[in-house]
Amino acid sequence: MFGLPLIQVATHARTGMAQWLAEVVATAGLLLVVLGHRRAEAAAWMVAGWITAAYWFTSSTSFANPAITIARSLTNSFSGIRMQDVLGFIIAQCTGALLATLLSKYLFDNKA
Repeated sequence: MFGLPLIQVATHARTGMAQWLAEVVATAGLLLVVLGHRRAEAAAWMVAGWITAAYWFTSSTSFANPAITIARSLTNSFSGIRMQDVLGFIIAQCTGALLATLLSKYLFDNKA
């Protein structure tokens, strides 16, 4: 599409506490949207809205998914991530997923 090789080695550095915290927030928020929406027909635009907002308003640009993180390590475009930074993002995503799971039980449990 952009006239670039299909697979590249990313060189964009994305590391550090601010990036990882932003990734925890992006991932937790995405899972809270998925777990907390009330109508199935609203899920698509809610997820799209969250990802768009998280891309623009978090310093990590919202990878929010280990598969996406690995895929973005294979592009040297503006959205890429160096391979040595991938593990930190995946750990942050797992942390965000755990926090969202725990928080969703509190927020969305109708038994209270």
